[in-house]
Amino acid sequence: MSPVLLFSVVIVYFLILLAVAWYTGKNSDNHSFFIGNKNSNWMLVAFGMVGTSLSGVTFVSVPGAVAKESFAYLQIAIGYLIGYLMIAYVLLPLYYRLNLTSIYNYLSKRLGYRSYKTGSSFFILSRVLGATARLYLVVNILQEAILNSFNIPFWATTLIILVMILLYTFEGGVKTIVYTDTLQTSCMLAGLVICVFYILNQMNMGFGESLQVMSEKGYSTIFFTDPNSRYFFLKQIVAGAFITVTMTGMDQEMMQKNISVKTLKDSQKNVVSMALVLSVVLVIFLFLGGLLYLYADSLNITVTGDKIFPTLALEHMPPYVSVIFIIALISALFPSADGAITALTSTFCIDILGIQRRADLSQAAQKKIRQRVHLSFAAIFLVFVLVFKWVDDPSMIGLILKIAAYTYGPLLGLFTFGILTKKAVKDRWVPYVCIAAPAICFLLDKYQKMIFGSFEIGLELLIINGTLTFIGLLLIAEKKNATAEALA
Repeated sequence: MSPVLLFSVVIVYFLILLAVAWYTGKNSDNHSFFIGNKNSNWMLVAFGMVGTSLSGVTFVSVPGAVAKESFAYLQIAIGYLIGYLMIAYVLLPLYYRLNLTSIYNYLSKRLGYRSYKTGSSFFILSRVLGATARLYLVVNILQEAILNSFNIPFWATTLIILVMILLYTFEGGVKTIVYTDTLQTSCMLAGLVICVFYILNQMNMGFGESLQVMSEKGYSTIFFTDPNSRYFFLKQIVAGAFITVTMTGMDQEMMQKNISVKTLKDSQKNVVSMALVLSVVLVIFLFLGGLLYLYADSLNITVTGDKIFPTLALEHMPPYVSVIFIIALISALFPSADGAITALTSTFCIDILGIQRRADLSQAAQKKIRQRVHLSFAAIFLVFVLVFKWVDDPSMIGLILKIAAYTYGPLLGLFTFGILTKKAVKDRWVPYVCIAAPAICFLLDKYQKMIFGSFEIGLELLIINGTLTFIGLLLIAEKKNATAEALA
C-alpha cells in the first residue's frame, strides 16, 4: 500500500475536521470551551462518546487479545452496563443538582478544599498517563505504516498530530468536540464493519460458521469459572462496573460532555443509549479479533497481539481496505486525545488555577490563560508519548487498565465516601490517604504470589484501591455536618 496515498488520506481527513471546527467554533467563549454552553444535543453526545470510550487502544488491542484471552472482555462489558446505569441514576443527578462545570467541585463542597485539589490532581495524573498511552499506540502504527517511508522521526510524527489536534480544539473546546467525535465515531464503526465483511467474504464463511471455527480453536470462550484466575467472571463483571463508574462517571473528560447536555433527563438518555451501543460495538470488535486470527492462520501468518490488525490490514488486504483501516484508526485516535487535552485544560484552569473564582480576571484574560494551559498540556503529551515509545509495552490495553487501577482508586474512594456517608473529614490528611492507598496496592500487586499464592489480582485492584481510600477517610472522619446533609 502506497504511503503517499495513506498520508494523503490522513491530510484530507484532518482538513474535514478543521472545517467542522471552524464552523462550530465561531463566537466561542470560555463557557463554550468548558461545557458547550450547556446546549449539546444528547444524541450527538451519546454517539460521539462511543468513539471516546473505545479509542485506538480498543480498536487494536481488543481484537489482538482474543488469542490469549478469548472473549473474556465481554465479562467486563457486562460490568460496563451496570456501571453506566450507576452513572445515569446516581452521579448525574448529583452533578446537575449542583450545576457543576468541573465535577471535582463536588469534593470541595462535600469534603473540603484539599480533597477537591487532591481529586483534581489524581484526574490530571490519570488522564495524562492514560491518554498518552492511547495516543502512543496509534501514532506508532501510523509511524510504521506511513511516516517511516518519508524518514520522519517518531517525535516529529507525534508533534504533527498534536498540532493537528490543537488546531481544531483551540477555540471551540467541548462545543467543537461534540461534533468532531460524532464524525470520527461514524468513520471508526464503518471501518470496523467493512473489515468484518471483507474477511468473511475472503474466507467464504457466514457468521455461524465462523463462530463455530472460533469455538474449535478456543477463541470464543466468554465466561471463565476458575475463582483463582484473573479472568474469573465475577471479578471481571464487578471490576468492569467500577472501571466505568470511575473512568467515566468520575472523569472530567467524559462527564464534561454529559453535563454539556441541557437537561438531566436528556443526559441520562445519553448515557444509557451510549452504553447499549457500546456493548454491541465491543461484541463486533471481539468477533473481528477471532476473524483476524482465523484469517492469519489461513495465510500462515504468526503475528499476534496489538500488531495483528495493522499487519493484516496494511500488508495482506487490498488498498481500499488499508485506506479504510487508516481512516478508522485515526478516527479512533483523535477522540481520545482531543477530549483528554480539552478536559485537562478545563480541570487545571477551573480546579487548580481557579480562574472562574478570580474577580480580577476578565474573560479575555481567562481565555489567554486557558489557551496557554492548552498548549502546555499538548507539550506534556509529547513528552509522555516519547516515554511510552521507550517502554514499548506489548499490550497497551492491559497497561492502561493498570494505570486506571492506581490513579482512579482514590477518586473512587473520595466520591463513594462523600455519597454514602454524612461524615466530614480532617481535610488536611486527605492527600496522604490518597497517596497511601495506591502505594499499598502497588506492594500487594508486586508481591501477590507471595501473599495470596495461586490467587491472582486482576482488574479488581481498582476496587481494592478505592476501598483502602474509603477506609483511610473513615479513620480521619469527623461527625456528620450540615454540608453533607445538604448535598445528600
